Amino acid sequence: MRQIKIFRMSMTRLSVNINKIATLRNSRGGNVPDLLEFARACERFGAQGITVHPRPDERHIRRTDVYDLKKVITTEFNIEGNPTEEFVKLISDIRPQQVTLVPDAVSQLTSDHGWDTFSNQYFLQDVIAQLHESGARVSVFVDPMERMVDYAARAGADRVELYTGPYALEYERDGVRAATPYKEAALCARECGIGLNAGHGLTTENLPDLLHVIPWVDEVSIGHQLIADALYWGIENTIKRYLDCCRQ
Repeated sequence: MRQIKIFRMSMTRLSVNINKIATLRNSRGGNVPDLLEFARACERFGAQGITVHPRPDERHIRRTDVYDLKKVITTEFNIEGNPTEEFVKLISDIRPQQVTLVPDAVSQLTSDHGWDTFSNQYFLQDVIAQLHESGARVSVFVDPMERMVDYAARAGADRVELYTGPYALEYERDGVRAATPYKEAALCARECGIGLNAGHGLTTENLPDLLHVIPWVDEVSIGHQLIADALYWGIENTIKRYLDCCRQ
């Protein structure tokens, strides 16, 4: 069993995924709500990053949105997606601070699994090398398995993002048990010398416990739940609540 001393050097950063704002806008046409103004508001209220996940069908974030957001975002810009040729070209144009590689199918409703980094090691190695030429930090979306973290590091990833969907589902039944595989994967990331992100299904209820178990998470990316909470609490108060969770 590993014996690693854990030191919390700084708070976990919060990146707000604004896909759902684009979904709402697209449902009616026009520019309400204003995606760019919402991104500015998130930054103004303390978010340390903005995340988007443009998909080929543009059902929420459009390619034009990505170019427009690049002009106004003053914090970290994180672009998620499956590394198709079109996606890699987009990254080359935008040159965001971070790229998160997600193995989504074209018709996939939402991200629901991580990369098999062992089987795709050489593919990811080539893609990561290309993305590094754009100056981006590259994070690979993985399930909480040490093997997947290890091979992401071998492929050249700067970070991994742990897919926390299963943690969110299991949390209500047994939060400690739900977090166990995540701690093992997180320890593996530390041993490999790469950074650690987390995302999917995180809430103001389950996020503090996850960060208590893994206090060295660099960044969480939260969208659907945060936007839903904002319907009740308002976006300023919602971001404050999530930032409070990240400070614990």
